[in-house]
Amino acid sequence: MKNNNKVSNPAIEKLVSEILSQSDPSEIFGKEGIFQGIKKQIVNKILEKEMESHIGYEKHSKNEKYSDNRRNGNYEKTLIDPEGRKLTVEVPRDRDGEFEPQLIPKGVRKFEGFDDKVISLYARGMTIREIQGHLEELYATKVSSELISKVTDGILEEVTAWQNRALDNVYPIMYLDCIHVKARDNHVIINKAVYLAIGVNMEGKKELLGIWIGKNEGCKFWMQVVTELKNRGVAQIYVACVDGLKGFPEAINSIFPKTIVQLCIVHMVRNSVKYVSYKDLKAVTADLKAVYSAINEAEGLRELQNFAGLSDFLCKYDFSICPIL
Repeated sequence: MKNNNKVSNPAIEKLVSEILSQSDPSEIFGKEGIFQGIKKQIVNKILEKEMESHIGYEKHSKNEKYSDNRRNGNYEKTLIDPEGRKLTVEVPRDRDGEFEPQLIPKGVRKFEGFDDKVISLYARGMTIREIQGHLEELYATKVSSELISKVTDGILEEVTAWQNRALDNVYPIMYLDCIHVKARDNHVIINKAVYLAIGVNMEGKKELLGIWIGKNEGCKFWMQVVTELKNRGVAQIYVACVDGLKGFPEAINSIFPKTIVQLCIVHMVRNSVKYVSYKDLKAVTADLKAVYSAINEAEGLRELQNFAGLSDFLCKYDFSICPIL
């Protein structure tokens, strides 16, 4: 018999996401999110490589110059993406005023389709050909293969340094989040699962530790991810929050046996309201907030008992308490 109470409407998923948005620890794509710094870094590097191609020599090069034209500092330009997020980048200038950036032409402020490509560029598992394909797509006009090659070399240097940078010794909390981006695969644009490891350091600040494209997600894949984190300096993770990905808890505990692995709050709340009717969803989710935002275990248990005792919902949804016990 079909259960009419089960919620699977995308609109409901959207509502739950909106309600939980203030508590989602893996949110890094906001106006002040971690990802903004990475985007700025990659745009600045591409523009610098464009200037290098235009002027004919690398920055700070002591080799003989074959042109009287020289670099002349930078100026700031603010870009706006489709979500209204602003990104201020450094655009190089030359003395003769001849340099015109091709990635961001003069007079252009809107910058679309960039997030997915930057994520892919920074992810392990991308081939040089795939990176070149993404770079070509970033340009609104046809650019020379020489420029793409020069930009690719610069990007690889930047990305490799970022991928291999040393990490902190201890992360009290680590989140593993999955997002889907559009990526080129054999000349076809498809949706790919990309996994982000986000650490909260001892100062309480979030860091994007790494990005991976998983082709065969399982214990072996996650072992590689966790081993990489260890090799880059991580010695201890207190709590790892995951979204139920197969094999990840086992991989975590094989390398960090003392780490507590738990389902992230967002997914626990979503599981708890899976069978709640749409008209009650907002109220039930709001009442759950007192449970998952408690400052300690004792308060959390008290709030859970309060939630369980709510007369309006106890008879209808007592089973929704089970996933968070």
